[in-house]
Amino acid sequence: MNIKIVKAVLLGGITTLLFACDAKKENSAATEVDKEQVKKEIQARENEFADLYNKGELKEIGYYADDATTFYQNRPPLIGKEAIVEFLKSAVISKTDKIKFETKDVFVSNDGNQVVEIGYYKVVDSTKNSTNTGNYMSLFEKRNGKYVCVRDMSASDMPAQ
Repeated sequence: MNIKIVKAVLLGGITTLLFACDAKKENSAATEVDKEQVKKEIQARENEFADLYNKGELKEIGYYADDATTFYQNRPPLIGKEAIVEFLKSAVISKTDKIKFETKDVFVSNDGNQVVEIGYYKVVDSTKNSTNTGNYMSLFEKRNGKYVCVRDMSASDMPAQ
């Protein structure tokens, strides 16, 4: 009699374990993140940033989180959206120059709430000649359903002067 009980308990335990493992597979599939869709969302954020920057409408930039930190060359980190926007105002490219950003790759967290972007930027003058190019890396977090940049850094490809 005891053997039957032990066999029943073992069979019940194994069955429960199998169903539990199968449920985990279903849950992980439900939380799969579409990397290409995220890449499109990040590129849209970059396009919006470039458009506002090129128009000189920096106060409207919603790209950065309020608690963002950015690292530019040859200066201490800029902490907070206000400090970043003030710096951008002082460093605005000329009215005829235009900047463009290109998202090269994204690395998305399993839940899709964080994204590291690797990108390329290019500044051209009114004759479409390149005046500056470089690469950047940005960390985005999804807040209120929208990705915002919380950390970024860039490096120019241009020779030091």
